Amino acid sequence: MRIQSLMVKNPICVDVNASISDAIRLMQGNSIRHLPVVEKGGILRGFVTLSDLKQGLIPSMVGDLCLQDLMIKNPVTVKPEDDVEDAAQLIYRLKIGGMPVVDDQNKLLGIITVTDILRAFVEMMGILTHSVRMDVKVGKEPDAFAKVSTIIQQSGGHVISVGLAPHRTAENIYYFRLSANGEEGIRQALEKAGYEVIGVWQ
Repeated sequence: MRIQSLMVKNPICVDVNASISDAIRLMQGNSIRHLPVVEKGGILRGFVTLSDLKQGLIPSMVGDLCLQDLMIKNPVTVKPEDDVEDAAQLIYRLKIGGMPVVDDQNKLLGIITVTDILRAFVEMMGILTHSVRMDVKVGKEPDAFAKVSTIIQQSGGHVISVGLAPHRTAENIYYFRLSANGEEGIRQALEKAGYEVIGVWQ
């Protein structure tokens, strides 16, 4: 999945010469926590968060602190044709809440946040659909996963998504997201074949 299919296009941004209080009002009025800072032509100059602005508001009232002093200069950015997985890795590794999306001329095209990535994950995993999650100990046999998948399908199960436990062990626990229909029959078929079903959750 490309970032352009997930990013917020034409995001709210603030002019590089705006005041700190103007930027705070803009963010609070639109219920956003990240604000790209741009100059004429939409060229990205920086990136600020609401918490950064609030911390700098009082000092700016008694001194000459301005928006450019608080913004992140040369922020981490991504391109619209980059993969969402790349953005997710950057956000996780750098512990940031979002990033501007720019073109080759550094013109602002959008913004992608951890909320956007979480939404994509929820949609891909089918978590909000009428479904159940069935956790199965697949074991270490090379063809065990294929056998379990076949049993599920032959028992009338429709697989929406599959996940593997992050800490791999010899048990190889897989999380099957299935359409909520006939899960008890699927459980029985798996257990009859010698596989342990750890649990089924709505």
